[in-house]
Amino acid sequence: MRYIIYGAGAIGGIIGAKLHLNGLEVVLIARGEHLQRIQQDGLLLRVPEGDQRLPIPAVGHPSEIDFLPDDVVLLAMKSQDTAKALEELRAAAGDQVIVVCGQNGLENERLALRFFPRVYAMLLSMPATYLEAGVVETSAWPIAGVCDLGCYPSGTDATAEAIARDFDASGLISMARDDIMQWKFTKLLQNVANAVGAACGDAEDTSDLQDMVRNECREVFKAAGYEWIPGPQFTERGALFRKAMAAPGGISSVNRSRGGSSTWQSLARGAGTSEADYLNGEIVLLGRLHGVPTPANEVFQVLSDRLARERRQPGAISAAEARELVEARQAVYAKT
Repeated sequence: MRYIIYGAGAIGGIIGAKLHLNGLEVVLIARGEHLQRIQQDGLLLRVPEGDQRLPIPAVGHPSEIDFLPDDVVLLAMKSQDTAKALEELRAAAGDQVIVVCGQNGLENERLALRFFPRVYAMLLSMPATYLEAGVVETSAWPIAGVCDLGCYPSGTDATAEAIARDFDASGLISMARDDIMQWKFTKLLQNVANAVGAACGDAEDTSDLQDMVRNECREVFKAAGYEWIPGPQFTERGALFRKAMAAPGGISSVNRSRGGSSTWQSLARGAGTSEADYLNGEIVLLGRLHGVPTPANEVFQVLSDRLARERRQPGAISAAEARELVEARQAVYAKT
């Protein structure tokens, strides 16, 4: 198999690097200055034991690739960019290419299935940072994370098993699961708090705001009939790479620190867009479909979008201001 990493930012860059280092064929799809730096100097991988420059082939568009029958395309862009990426991918590769959705949220797989019959969902637990063009960084080494996958919407097959073997052999703990979406539901339950940290930063205690968005998430999941993996089981699986770091031969202490969540990093880079429409916005959508109020998620969805458009840095909104906005939105619901 050849792996096409469509969106070689933090997660995509680390996965591409690990597969490349294991001798697998990899092509990165990136854009802008990030692409230029990779093409000129290689991808700079920063890990606890030192920096490495990796000569991984990189292009700016799927049309620059001659696709092969066994190519696997891993989608690693933010969810707001998925629809356009899928259109471009189908135009370049046809509709039979294997597509793995490695993004946060629940919408990517649904979008992909409109275009491609062979769609897989991947759950990622990986500390990865992309703040500088041409550079990706992780504090987890030599095991870089957990990357379980399964057929969408459920089940597993020989392709999922083969991908899992390649990932696992590359230092990305992986297994094929027939209930992968239940794991992604739990991941979303965690990710809805990303917008809180991005908007308010970490200088103040925002645990109450994080509880609000997560409690709303649980309520809409119940109303929608979604079953999700219990928190302790999810946490135990996601922590496997940390256990590997602490084991003999692993790296238990590092001098590098991750900046923040993927939402935080987008603001820090001044990306201009936010994934909150597909994280908090997913909860808002489900709430409206099933009659469940979601005032806190509505507030942080709108805040994230505004801060991204205005290219403001993480922590631009105080926790007190955010609480006032949530209380005002709650009052609107109370009147209806």
